Amino acid sequence: MSRIGKIPITIPKGVYVTLQEHTITIKGVRGELKWTFPQELQVSTQDTDKLVIERIKDSRKNKALHGLSRSLINNMVTGVTQGFQRVLVIEGTGYRARKEGQSLVLSLGYSHPVTFKMPEGIQADVDPKQTKITINGIDKQVVGQVAANLRQLRPPDAYKGKGIRYENERLRLKVGKKG
Repeated sequence: MSRIGKIPITIPKGVYVTLQEHTITIKGVRGELKWTFPQELQVSTQDTDKLVIERIKDSRKNKALHGLSRSLINNMVTGVTQGFQRVLVIEGTGYRARKEGQSLVLSLGYSHPVTFKMPEGIQADVDPKQTKITINGIDKQVVGQVAANLRQLRPPDAYKGKGIRYENERLRLKVGKKG
């Protein structure tokens, strides 16, 4: 039995779960998420406030899907109640970001400003110094992917550390030329 998969998911007050065939819909304060789980698994409500994920067969694939599905459903419950957040820091002389409507305009040392359009359901806030971007949303996977795409526009340089990095990311700088 999967150690993660066998733990029941507690459903907080204000969160509504709907099960239809192999689709689970979770509604909460922040929004609604829908996911189609694999045919090999069965999701059921134990009481009114607990979800249990069980596998039908004990094949290797089903064992792998068991813990994964439980984690994804738990992230959906967390997303509709609290939401997820990623913080990016921009370092470098002249590097900055500003928000224009639903998109970000970034000056990253290129000859032109880079415009990044935010996907639906994701909000980005820029601090007054224009060097910190906070990405918020209810879907953990989309929040992480947007943060990764923004970081990819100008990854941190290994020599000077200029670029976009995650807030708690530690970067080892290389030594430059020795004369």
